[in-house]
Amino acid sequence: MTRNKILFASFFVFLLGFSNCAKDGVNIDIYTAEDYKLVSNHLNLPNEPTDYTIHFPNYTNTSFFFSGSTRSFNDNLATLGRVLFYDENLSEDRSISCASCHKQELAFSDDVAFSKGILDRDTDRNSLALGSVFNFNVYYGNETNGGNGIPFFWDNRASTVQEQSKQTFANEKEMGMEIHEVVERVNEQEYYGPLFKAAFGESNQVTNDQVLDAVSEFINAMGSTNSTYDQALDKYYEEFGDVDDYSLINNSLPGFTAQQNLGKTLFVQNCASCHNATNSRPLKMKANNGLELEYVDAGIGDLPNASSSDYGMFKVPTLRNIALTGPYMHDGSLASLEDVIEHYSTGIKNHPNLSRELREGESSWGEPMKFNFSSEDKAALVAFLNTFTDETFLQDQRYANPFK
Repeated sequence: MTRNKILFASFFVFLLGFSNCAKDGVNIDIYTAEDYKLVSNHLNLPNEPTDYTIHFPNYTNTSFFFSGSTRSFNDNLATLGRVLFYDENLSEDRSISCASCHKQELAFSDDVAFSKGILDRDTDRNSLALGSVFNFNVYYGNETNGGNGIPFFWDNRASTVQEQSKQTFANEKEMGMEIHEVVERVNEQEYYGPLFKAAFGESNQVTNDQVLDAVSEFINAMGSTNSTYDQALDKYYEEFGDVDDYSLINNSLPGFTAQQNLGKTLFVQNCASCHNATNSRPLKMKANNGLELEYVDAGIGDLPNASSSDYGMFKVPTLRNIALTGPYMHDGSLASLEDVIEHYSTGIKNHPNLSRELREGESSWGEPMKFNFSSEDKAALVAFLNTFTDETFLQDQRYANPFK
């Protein structure tokens, strides 16, 4: 081999090695020694980019919403967003962070009906679980899937994570900070300088959009993909191919108990028309589930330009990690999964806007459905819903509190 060929081959090997150590054009060492010492005074962060790549289960390969088996993110931007997400300095009284109402061990939900915000104020609605979806970027997907994304909040009033985050910061019962005030707090903390430099390069000032983009990147990079249900669907997919409602009703899932398989069949037959059998995207964007005859909180009906048909309508959530996220409903009025199942079994109320899927017959004016689940059915549904829990996600250090 000639000297030139040897040099070329060596350079090629170097490039291969570099591509494995760098992402988004950033070298593996992202801080100077001085910057890393400063960051380490406050934060438990490695001196290299954390890899936020998400690997989806194989059975999702045929889904329209999954373009490939992985999804990559800007690791340094997500790391910055992680710090912002957990920073209590970014609330009016410096007592509340995003994580105060969205706890990792609870799939980024809370275990009370109404969370506590600044000045010990109660929030208006139950905290939605950020870990109730496969992945924010794929699930909501406003940009990646051509604008077909699902809106945010119980009343669907926000269209992007940035918009959702901005409203949460500003909410007087949550964090009480306009976004420019958040930027001012960021500039007070010495550890943010190296983090913003790693995420955005040299910059003279932090901007509103940079803060919101960083929080968005972290939330978008959350991935809960390894529940017992995912594992069973993967095994089924490897053996039988595509996963659909018909096959899930008529076939047992490998590794499931008889009780879990019964719960799976009952769920697909009775619940999947709204929530989706594979626990990915719901099939309805909003619904009234007959929780009340008269709502104190009208949900989407309280928004400007809402119509009378929106009164009592709320987001249809996905149910990933559902066993961890009680109490349930927009107002946290149902304490347990057993209470939720009992509501659908015998307690659906005849609200004028009750969704058609919960009425008898094909008419939009039929009587409320009574599923009348037996004791065996109820226990089986709870057993199945517990298979949605992803223990890996709950302990993933990529999403954990970085503060010392």
